[in-house]
Amino acid sequence: MRKEKVIAGVLAALALTAISALAVIASFIFKEGLPIIAKVGLAEFIFSGNWHPLDGEFGILPMIVGSLAVTAGAMVIGVVFGLGCAVLLTQFCPPRIVSVIKPSIELLAGIPSVVYGFMGVAILVPLIREHLGGPGLSVLASSVVLGVMVLPTVTSISVDALQAVPRAYFEGSVALGATVWQTTHMVTLRAARSGIVAAVILGMGRAVGETMAVIMVAGNTLDLPHSILDPVRTLTSNIALEMGYAAGDHRKALFATAVVLLAIIMVLNSIALAVSRRLPAGRQAGRAAKAAAR
Repeated sequence: MRKEKVIAGVLAALALTAISALAVIASFIFKEGLPIIAKVGLAEFIFSGNWHPLDGEFGILPMIVGSLAVTAGAMVIGVVFGLGCAVLLTQFCPPRIVSVIKPSIELLAGIPSVVYGFMGVAILVPLIREHLGGPGLSVLASSVVLGVMVLPTVTSISVDALQAVPRAYFEGSVALGATVWQTTHMVTLRAARSGIVAAVILGMGRAVGETMAVIMVAGNTLDLPHSILDPVRTLTSNIALEMGYAAGDHRKALFATAVVLLAIIMVLNSIALAVSRRLPAGRQAGRAAKAAAR
């Protein structure tokens, strides 16, 4: 009994350590960043496009738009290929092939982001410049690189969601005369919908927070992008590029940028948690089976 209490206390301390670390990081960022937001004004800070720290102008709208544009492009690529891989692995591939493909996809998560950035600069950027125009360093290049980087996240979580659907729903649908693809589309994917949405949102959080690879392929200009071939600067890139020499209000503005970035990621994670708990698995699968029967 005493041993169990000690183990429970140690586990509780470890859990509190992680929470405390998050609280310390968040409080430090807010402490450094909120004063400049109060000084400049929230609307001016978020909706202004003038980023001239030496003149006291701190507007991060181009960085917000750049982050959203790059993230949206990355999710189009990551979701299409990631969900496609998940469906292939869980519904159509024999186990022997799955045992080779799935670890290979998950291996992508272990490659350093600087390697992705280097491959983008060396291969992707010249291709875009020669065949599509523009400087090559662009929203498109960043989206492709980030799309590959979020692929393991979307694929792994989607595979888990699809495998959690009871096999009886698949077998029952096929027994009623539906094809394997009709069953996958109308039953399995609908039953796993909350898990798939959570995978997409968590992948989006990874894309929003990426720094090194984006710095290398985005172009890092402070203008609003008007095309996917335009260069862009993201919130994370802005912090990484300027923190080394920033001082005074400039430094505080970079922390305020981190506040905005933290808020975006927290919102995305909260949405993922809410969506994943929205419907019980059995109830959701039952609705999907009824839809397939119609």
